[in-house]
Amino acid sequence: TATTEIYTLSLHDALPISKEGLNMGLFQAFDISASGMTAQRFRTDIISENVANVNTTRTVDGTPYRRKVVTFQEKDVTPFTNVLQGTRQQYAGNGVKVVSVTEDNETDYIMKYDPSHPDADANGYVSYPNVNIVTEMTNLIDASRAYEANATAFDASKAIAQAGLQIGK
Repeated sequence: TATTEIYTLSLHDALPISKEGLNMGLFQAFDISASGMTAQRFRTDIISENVANVNTTRTVDGTPYRRKVVTFQEKDVTPFTNVLQGTRQQYAGNGVKVVSVTEDNETDYIMKYDPSHPDADANGYVSYPNVNIVTEMTNLIDASRAYEANATAFDASKAIAQAGLQIGK
């Protein structure tokens, strides 16, 4: 009908991408949100490990536990010029991935005087992990909120997809 033809023309004029690109954009939104949720869940696991080892004064190598930090990076990072040239063919953004889990070597161990402790040095001081519970709880709240934001974005994408399917009825 004439209404369908006008809608089709305006859709193609507004979104100069192929039908495959439009479908990929929908599933790409799901992938981006899912990768964010996965990354934040992994970050939560590392924070939990840090909290669990707050009093570990001796690891397998004989040193106190070191706090671990997660680093994220965008998946398939492309230079800006490639993104700019590719905007007519597909959407930019591919989600997030965990790049590394590193030990925090910048923060010193916490030294406490306890001469009766089996790991005390000659002066009676014990080296405790460089884990600060307040920092870890703040990071846990941050990871939890980021996970919730990604879950909300996923639900919004799902609602948009369902609304789009209802148009054809």
